[in-house]
Parts: sequence; C-alpha cells; structure tokens
Amino acid sequence: MEHKTLLYNARLVDETMDREHSALLIADGTIEKILTDKEAASLVQAARQQKTDTGRNGSSGDLELYDAQGHTVMPAFIDMHAHFRDPGLTQKEDLASGSRAAAAGGFGSLVLMPNTSPVISSQEVALSNNRRGAEIGLAELFQSVSITRNFGGTDISHLAGLDAKLVPLITEDGHEVQDSAVMFRAMQVAAQKKLIVSCHCEAPFLAAAARPLRTAALAELEKGNKEEAARLLAKADELLRLAEDTATDRNIRLAAQAGCHLHLCHVSTAHCLEAAIRAKKAGQDLSLEVTPHHIGLTGEAMPGIFNIVNPPLRAEEDRQALIEALISGDADAIATDHAPHTAEDKRKGSPGFSGLETAFAVCYTNLVLDSGMDLRTLSARMSAAPARLLSLNDRGLLKAGCRADLVIVDPEQCRTVRGEAFQSRGKYTPWEGSELTGQVTATFHAGRKVYGS
Repeated sequence: MEHKTLLYNARLVDETMDREHSALLIADGTIEKILTDKEAASLVQAARQQKTDTGRNGSSGDLELYDAQGHTVMPAFIDMHAHFRDPGLTQKEDLASGSRAAAAGGFGSLVLMPNTSPVISSQEVALSNNRRGAEIGLAELFQSVSITRNFGGTDISHLAGLDAKLVPLITEDGHEVQDSAVMFRAMQVAAQKKLIVSCHCEAPFLAAAARPLRTAALAELEKGNKEEAARLLAKADELLRLAEDTATDRNIRLAAQAGCHLHLCHVSTAHCLEAAIRAKKAGQDLSLEVTPHHIGLTGEAMPGIFNIVNPPLRAEEDRQALIEALISGDADAIATDHAPHTAEDKRKGSPGFSGLETAFAVCYTNLVLDSGMDLRTLSARMSAAPARLLSLNDRGLLKAGCRADLVIVDPEQCRTVRGEAFQSRGKYTPWEGSELTGQVTATFHAGRKVYGS
C-alpha cells in the first residue's frame, strides 16, 4: 500500500519560492504535491476522523500527519565535501556516526573524501561505502576516488575504470598533485569521462615551508609571547596564502586546456575568488565551494593550535569577499569540509573541524542575519546548486517528483554550541560556547524522518 505523509503548517523555502502557510504531500518518499494549509486542512480533518472511527493508533488512517509548527521546510542540504574517515580512521568518524551527524545537520546527500586508510582509489571500494551508507539509511553517500592511486602522485591508471554516474567526482583532497603533467593527464581523462575534478589547491612545498613557522608561532602563543607569535603567524600565513593562490592559478589553466569540469574546494582567499570568477566569465567549466568556517571566522580572531585548518582561516577582507561571492552567486556552493578528529589529534595540531551539525546555524547567522542574504539564496547554495553540480536531478528543490529529502529549521531558535552533544565522533568545534541562530529541528530522508522529535 502506498505510504503517504502530509507535512503541514509550514513555510516552504527553496531556490525558487518562499511560501507561508503551506504543506507538502509525500507519497512513497517523493514529493507528490504542494498544498496551501487551507487545502491541507481537509486532509488533516479526514485523516483524524478516520483514526477516531477505526481506533487505530499511530498514524491517522492511511495518511501520516506531521505538524511543522510554523517552522521552515527546505530541501535537505547537499555537501560536496565531507570526511567520514572510513575505512581505517574510524576512531575519528565512521559511516554510521558521520551519517548521524549529517541527519542532525539537515544533510541528505554527501560526497565523501578518499583520504582514508588505505586511500580509496577504486570504484569497487567507493561503491562498497555507498552501499554501507544506504544500509545505514540516514543520508545518501557518494564516495569519491583519488586522482592518483594511493595519493602516490604518478599513477592515474585506475581512472580508466570509473563511471561518472557511479563516482561523479575525483580528488586528491588534503593533498595536491605536484606534477603538472600528471594532473593534466588526469584532467584529460576526467574530461572524456565527464568526471568532476575537485581540487584542494595548495602548493606542497610552500605549505611545507609554512608548517614549522606555524608550529613555532603556536608554541610562542602558549608561552604568552603574543608579539613573536603574531610575527611568525604572519610569515606562515603569507606562505600559505601563496600556496593556495599559485596552485589555484595552475589548476585553472590546466583544466581550461584539458576541458574538464574543475571544482575548487574550500576557496579562502580573495585572489582565488577573482581568478575563479574571471575563468567562469570567460566560459570555463568551473565551480567553487566555500566553507562555513571561512564565512564565519578569521585567523586574527581565532589563533591557536585547536583552530588549525587547511586552508587556514584568513583575514577579514577575505571573509567579506567570500560572503559577497556567495550572495552574488559568483561562488556556487557551501560545503562543510567536515573533518572530525579525536581530542588527542586536535591537541597535536591535526587540521580541521567537525562542521555538519553547525553548518546551517553558522551560515544563517553570518549570511542571512548579519549580511542580508535571503533564505532562498541560502537554500540555493546549500541544496540546489550542489544538486545541479552533481547531476542529482531529483533533489535540491521542493517540487512534485523530487525525492522528499527535507530539513525543517526554526530560523528564530538560538542555541549555545556544545561539541559534546554532537552526533559526530569529532567533538571539537571553533564555535564552542557561541550562540548561533537558526536550528535544524527535523530531517527527512526519502520521506522518512531520520532526525528530530
């Protein structure tokens, strides 16, 4: 028997609309129809009457009712960049804990990075992770594959066996392919196979030169030598900025020549934004993502070993440039770069934060409340745009025929962030103790509630 759910008393928001007093009728995991609350009221009344007449418990007759209590229903978010650490690093995160974090954060689909142990360099292993994610059933997982085998920097023979419909994206995330000739050949293969080449743009030797400076700076900070720490951090940041800027310039030029779709991960500098925008305006097949932590934080405000991330938190002028690009649409998508670590790893300076469960609140607070972005545009950056980039034509919007991957948010609810409450195994967050506005209250995956009361 067809299972139907009526989600009513809602504000519906996606890239194309913002409708108060509305409802969604869901049939077997798919959005069947958008209704007004007035239209939905007769269905609610009939379903409740049937329940009374039959004495059935649970759902109201053959129609399950869900009162959104006036909150906002949006398409579930789609993350093009997350680390679930599975296989081999499951003390940090595994597919189950990562999926729980995704559901708690309102995410319905996620692209997972291949820097696991061992590195994921085959379609077979990628599809195994996807199947395991489907068995968990909280979100759909798309496991990406490395550009070079085992991140070795030379062998790209495994790319010949990839099917873009099964593995849409390849990346050396956390690394950079040093040899430009190898990268160019990989991009040519990607162009032929219609694979997205997702680049962590960071020139390796410049990044390596910055690390001892940053380590020394953090040691001075621990001693209370703030002036010396600031001097060393400034030198390190110069090198790290140059590392991202030069690698971005190189990858844009190589991709233009190869004719592949280039996706720039976690863009963090104004220079990289400008280079990407120029390329897009010239007609290049290029997209870019921005992370919530680069939207909401700066390096000047958040120094310290626990706040190390790659690329690093930048200056305020970079942060503002990222915000402007997201508002204008020059930046395509928001992606979390969810990078959970154990407490011990963070103490040792491992880069990255757990970001799935704070992503919407950080973006709503910094983009909508503080910077004037409308909620439709935020939905576009977190749902519709990544759906288009990944050719997920059945999600990212609230319309008939789309899969009922939904998130319900309360835009007025404030919460003090506590990492210990995360579903993720990685409990560190740079927003610990901060109050953020805009909270996920429920998440539906293919019409089934997977988070919330």
